[in-house]
Amino acid sequence: MTPKAKKTDLTTEQKIIHAARKLFTMKGYEATKTRDIAKEAGINLALLNYYFRSKEKLFEIIMQENVGQFMQVISDMVNNENTSINEKIELLVNNYIDMLTRLPDMPLFVMNHLKSTPQRTEMRERFMGSYFMKQIQQAMKKGEITTINPMNIMMNIVSLTIFPFIAKPMVQNNHSLSSEQFYNLMQERKKLIPKWIDAMLKSK
Repeated sequence: MTPKAKKTDLTTEQKIIHAARKLFTMKGYEATKTRDIAKEAGINLALLNYYFRSKEKLFEIIMQENVGQFMQVISDMVNNENTSINEKIELLVNNYIDMLTRLPDMPLFVMNHLKSTPQRTEMRERFMGSYFMKQIQQAMKKGEITTINPMNIMMNIVSLTIFPFIAKPMVQNNHSLSSEQFYNLMQERKKLIPKWIDAMLKSK
């Protein structure tokens, strides 16, 4: 393969990934068809299948990219020595909700593709070895917050932010909520979840 051909291959791949990312974000995973991605990328369907074979493979590549970027943002937040415990919790909740609003199929990806032990271990180690954890342990020793397993803090933050997005169809149908109303409900949770976590930390 000549250098020129290699450059063309890489450019085509990036066009496909860019098109898939745009459509997955706009329409969601289920509503996006491979022919839509090919059309958006300005190529034929056969060429898309040559490079990526399936929509699932494209979705996995894009979600892994987003997970990687998001984990780096989270890592920066929990290791910031200039913010308090409460400020970190507020930032984590806000970023989780913003990400899930932008990428509503992320929970699907997390459940189906992040089941391997190395990935679970990496996420746990980033949290347990963070400056945020040191702050929590110090606050427990001083009696500023209740003594609990720190994993419960992480699980509560994650579950309180992610579950409504997993249950979105049920929530919208049962309560006759429009997409805008659901969005507003999630924005309200940005303020409520940190208060709930704070109440848990101060309970005796």
